[in-house]
Amino acid sequence: MSDATAQDEAFDAETFGDSHLLDPAATADSQETISQEITDIHEAYRKGVEAGEAQETQPRIDFAPYRSSLLRHPTKDLHHADPETIELWSPAFGERDVHILESDLTIQHNGEPLGERIVVQGRVLDGDGRPVRNQLVEVWQANAAGRYVHKRDQHPAPIDPNFTGVGRCITGPNGEYKFTTIKPAPYPWKNHHNAWRPAHIHFSLFGTDFTQRMITQMYFPGDPLFPLDPIYQAITDQDARDRLVATYDHSVTSHEWNTGYRWDIVLSGSNRTWMEEGEEH
Repeated sequence: MSDATAQDEAFDAETFGDSHLLDPAATADSQETISQEITDIHEAYRKGVEAGEAQETQPRIDFAPYRSSLLRHPTKDLHHADPETIELWSPAFGERDVHILESDLTIQHNGEPLGERIVVQGRVLDGDGRPVRNQLVEVWQANAAGRYVHKRDQHPAPIDPNFTGVGRCITGPNGEYKFTTIKPAPYPWKNHHNAWRPAHIHFSLFGTDFTQRMITQMYFPGDPLFPLDPIYQAITDQDARDRLVATYDHSVTSHEWNTGYRWDIVLSGSNRTWMEEGEEH
């Protein structure tokens, strides 16, 4: 079985497929079991840092509480690939192909979507704080009920006919981006019994070409599911986890229209934003 096939099967089995059914694979472990495993790993990490070991700013590839983490990264040796050949088969967008209206996820259908209208904006920066301009940024997310518009998402939450949950933009001269959307809700997944993901928005950044794609997630401040989520907690360093959480910004909030959040994405350096190794929940 190839790594890609293994990842696809893990996605099918543990993300969406019949996710409302309580089968043995989904209920083998309790939240208490998962939480205790997270606590033990974090405590060992803390002691290691106190003893002089290096801080971890990226998630562990194999994180036991995240049961399918082993299936979500390559397990074979890497091979060199011809970048020109890859680009022949990759999608390509120029700046003129991305319309400014694509960054507003609330106007893509005939009616207005349900939920809390929000604006998320920030900057894409390199490790030295310099803006990364002309960067293609894509987002996708669940709706206000915690449901994706995807055939594999069958958990019993309503689909909003006026919300698809995808958008994109190009960063400006100061590395700035801005999306208008609906605040997503938490949703269940099959890592363990009664497992719920904190509300989040997926971000995809493409660098200078499509061989440089990076994916991350933005979370919302104060989410009570943070301590319970093994994907978020797979980053053992608290400061690194905090960099995934947006900040409420009243200056981004508009009178009687939207609340606002600010979130900067740092691509390199010691303060870089966590990027996923592969497709995630």
